[in-house]
Amino acid sequence: MNAITAQDYKSDLKPIWCPGCGDYAVLAALAKALAELGRPREEIALVSGIGCSSRLPAYTSVYGFHGVHGRALALATGLKIARPELTVLAAGGDGDGLSIGGNHFLHACRRNVDITYLLMDNEVYGMTKGQASPTTAPDWCASKLTPQGSGVSPVMPLHLALAAGANFFARGFAGSPSELARLILAGIRHPGFSVVHILSPCVTFRPEQRGWKQAVHAESDGPESEPAAALARFAGEDGFATGVLFAGTRPAFMPARGQRRGWEDYAAGFAA
Repeated sequence: MNAITAQDYKSDLKPIWCPGCGDYAVLAALAKALAELGRPREEIALVSGIGCSSRLPAYTSVYGFHGVHGRALALATGLKIARPELTVLAAGGDGDGLSIGGNHFLHACRRNVDITYLLMDNEVYGMTKGQASPTTAPDWCASKLTPQGSGVSPVMPLHLALAAGANFFARGFAGSPSELARLILAGIRHPGFSVVHILSPCVTFRPEQRGWKQAVHAESDGPESEPAAALARFAGEDGFATGVLFAGTRPAFMPARGQRRGWEDYAAGFAA
């Protein structure tokens, strides 16, 4: 029997991201991580919302669900509770995950269901042509909607995830796909809600992000295991430290079998 490869986890569809988009490398890293994981494709599910990054399920060969804007984590949580034997991942961008989906992000962190969230951050709404997103710096003036900058402080995904209760947080860079694959695999293997924050440049609307290659730097001191310690350590960080930054010890949430009966009845109603 031939060994499973990264290519086996990619679909036959050709990605239609802009040339130079970091999401190509994210796809490659995800496929590499899944090959290392070694689970059959039918035992893996990838859920997404809306946006450039949320095209990801179409380009993989695992079970995929392209949901509505901002709701990927709600869908992924329900799937994992109903089918706990599956490896469940969700994918979204900074707009999909931290703006319209921000409420779901908070409660996914709090609930700590065993899913992995690939948060692909380019600090801009790329699909809708370059508006400021929740993670955009307040003085970014290139958007016609905010020609003098938004003036609004950006969301810091690490701080938000730690405060809300995520059990794992890693940050990777699309320009280092092998390292990113390692971080995705670590997130999948860590119990509970895992966030892999991916700096994925949008060279179309944020061409200056090509400079991220020089800005990223590996965090060499190892992950924190207590949220308070992690918040204190990374309070003033520059947002470009990569690696596993936090690995908590909270047990993953999973209701007892009898408590999940309502989910099964709900699903059976659709199948009838």
